[in-house]
Amino acid sequence: MIFEGKALSVRDVEDGIAELRFDLQGESVNKFSAITLREFRQAVDALKAHAGLRGVIVTSGKDVFIVGADITEFVEMFGRPTEELQAGIAEINRIFSDFEDLPVPTVAAVGGIALGGGCEMTLAADYRVLSTAARIGLPEVKLGIYPGWGGTVRLPRLIGSDNAIEWIASGKENDAATALKVGVADAVVAPEHLFDAALDLVRRAAAGELDYQAKRKPKLEKLQLNAIEAMMAFESAKGFVASQAGPHYPAPLEAIKAIQKSANYGRDKALEVEGAGFAKMAQTSVSASLVGLFLNDQALKRKAKVLEKQAAPVKLTSVLGAGIMGGGIAYQSALKGTPILMKDIRDEALELGLNEASKLLNKRVEKGRLEPVKMAEALNRIRPTLSYGDFKSVDLVVEAVVENPKVKQAVLAEVEGQVREDAILTSNTSTISISLLAQALKRPENFCGMHFFNPVHMMPLVEVIRGEKTSERAIATTVAYARQMGKNPIVVNDCPGFLVNRILFPYFGGFAALLAQGADFQRVDRLMEKFGWPMGPAYLMDVVGMDTAHHARDVMAEGFPERMKESRKTAVDALYEAQRFGQKNGKGFYVYETDKKGKPKKVADPAVAEVLAPVTYEQREFTDEQIVERMMVPLCLEAVRCLEDGIVDSAAEADMGLIYGIGFPPFRGGALRYIDSLGVAEFVAMADQYADLGPLYHPTPKLREMAAAGQRFFG
Repeated sequence: MIFEGKALSVRDVEDGIAELRFDLQGESVNKFSAITLREFRQAVDALKAHAGLRGVIVTSGKDVFIVGADITEFVEMFGRPTEELQAGIAEINRIFSDFEDLPVPTVAAVGGIALGGGCEMTLAADYRVLSTAARIGLPEVKLGIYPGWGGTVRLPRLIGSDNAIEWIASGKENDAATALKVGVADAVVAPEHLFDAALDLVRRAAAGELDYQAKRKPKLEKLQLNAIEAMMAFESAKGFVASQAGPHYPAPLEAIKAIQKSANYGRDKALEVEGAGFAKMAQTSVSASLVGLFLNDQALKRKAKVLEKQAAPVKLTSVLGAGIMGGGIAYQSALKGTPILMKDIRDEALELGLNEASKLLNKRVEKGRLEPVKMAEALNRIRPTLSYGDFKSVDLVVEAVVENPKVKQAVLAEVEGQVREDAILTSNTSTISISLLAQALKRPENFCGMHFFNPVHMMPLVEVIRGEKTSERAIATTVAYARQMGKNPIVVNDCPGFLVNRILFPYFGGFAALLAQGADFQRVDRLMEKFGWPMGPAYLMDVVGMDTAHHARDVMAEGFPERMKESRKTAVDALYEAQRFGQKNGKGFYVYETDKKGKPKKVADPAVAEVLAPVTYEQREFTDEQIVERMMVPLCLEAVRCLEDGIVDSAAEADMGLIYGIGFPPFRGGALRYIDSLGVAEFVAMADQYADLGPLYHPTPKLREMAAAGQRFFG
């Protein structure tokens, strides 16, 4: 054994050929943690000193290669002074460069995932052999940074600037075939042949059959582009990437600038340029928010995995109520492999549900994301029915009928008599109390909420709602089924609106108050979209449906009358009474036309001014800042209340619910991280400026205590 540590080892494979093996003890994956980097340094030094060395193969002792850096450790590094952060990056880069400079050929044998630092490690090798199961890429831009361990330097010199920019700016994972096509991979083999193929390659290079030094040379030199080629490549790429990423996500554009700036330098100077830019991006608020989201997401997944261990198996499910929502639920279940019975009392509804599922599957086929044979298999997993004939075999039921408590109670009581005693019943209600619905059931312990967001196939969140009598088994099984469907479940406790809608409606309340005082809804939409929301509040209400918003607002007002009950008619009331329901009937705040792709396109409608005139009670002037603050303060304060009331267990879950459920701007990290970014004391002071607007704008006593103590929700 040449070197042996806790994260990697180096051993002789045969005469002069060594294997550098990553295998982090106590972890299911390999990652570049502090201990891994320290031992990588030691392993490279051991290889440099090893007499008779002829070649090195880099392998993994796990199903993955290296998933990247240990983000939990690097958060602390990002908080250091800039000079210290740059020095730390330079030290890491010296390890990678020393490995690259070994006086023998090196081959990375990549099976499974090689992302971020894992991909950068392979780029420091002379050759890369990938298994057909490998996935490789540089996803750092998704964390608000860009590759900092040689990715922006080695990749362009290896595969050309155009291909490298696409890989780095998109942050995509790439399969082995794609890697081979662009030149990242030198060979692709079946997983069982990976080691032998890498060994054969290093033998050939060591014997002089392959010129590994010529293969290595371009990575050490400047990028081979003349001035005109460089200008065309980089300027056109910057324009395109900036338009795609938008103003709130600077990392993709900064990555291109780093490649461009270092193009005329050799490796070592280019790495200094990369390191300086990386440090700059790592210390932005965008990076802090996106790294926070990544850690929150990991925490949610760990929590879900714990619950899954308590779950009953879900092999057959059913959805009650076809139509658009039922069809969407059936589609998602079938697509991910769980057969589902779709029941309704009308043939027309079943046909509508099947058509919805078929339409969604067809779209995947048209986009090349699903093979026709897989579409047929998915459709065969959806079984429409008018009866309860096969319900004794069902493990879990999703009730998705009309949003009316009496109707839902009747349907749930009926299906409870048709399923096994251990079957789990769930309701896809968006506002109605789970404990109230459970009153109609004989086995309330087997019942919980399972709130999907519309459209089901696009929205990643599922709220799993615990009622007063819901058992842990019911929660665990529902969480497990949501994950089977490819969704991100968050467990919340019962209250009007649950988590997401309870927080959303104070935001709508702030909007209603602005309109009542003469604000232009189109201006509000523009400002909130500029803030980072995917759509402004008026547009969002049109998408949700004015009838749905009107009903949900009344439910919320009944549950929280002090904050959410309106004292007079609002814009929602006026539009509802005028039967301007939004996209569903072609007119709401806006009117809707069909574009060339068959999608609804919003268009300004002068006639809406007359509808809103009776609910515009005064005319005030507002600054852009005031509009944004009056929209965001109620939303953020309700998120605080949900956490304080125990509706959600953690700040991480509250923020992820808003990001997954209603598109809260990810680069801002969620409502509670947004408060942290402003400073809790500063946020409380901002809210106090609007105290005269009522309880929606009044900070809680506990939040005031946090402000006084200098506390934060995160870190």
